[in-house]
Amino acid sequence: MRHFHNEAMPRKPPFTVSYDKEIKRQLRAIEAKYRGLIRKAIEEQLSFEPERETRDRKPLLQPAPFEATWELRCGPQNRFRVLYGVDPERQDVRIQAVGVKKGNRLIVGGEEIEL
Repeated sequence: MRHFHNEAMPRKPPFTVSYDKEIKRQLRAIEAKYRGLIRKAIEEQLSFEPERETRDRKPLLQPAPFEATWELRCGPQNRFRVLYGVDPERQDVRIQAVGVKKGNRLIVGGEEIEL
């Protein structure tokens, strides 16, 4: 009789998350009470399989603002948008913009962005 070890498949290492230099300024335009929530969503949602489409993650139609290829929706009523790109070879996620969705408009750093 053979015994099988119940070993989990080795997990891929997490993606590194890096931020464009404008992100600090963009986050300052968002109420302080939401900034930690946004950072937590980024870390939880984008560290593993950032290119897997989910209810809150979608590929963006190209060309997209900030040269982003993906969008993460988070926060109360999914009002916040995180635009990002992925380099699968380097296991890197680059956060390119963080904004607030108001109706059909996206406000990034206090400026309206065309989607």
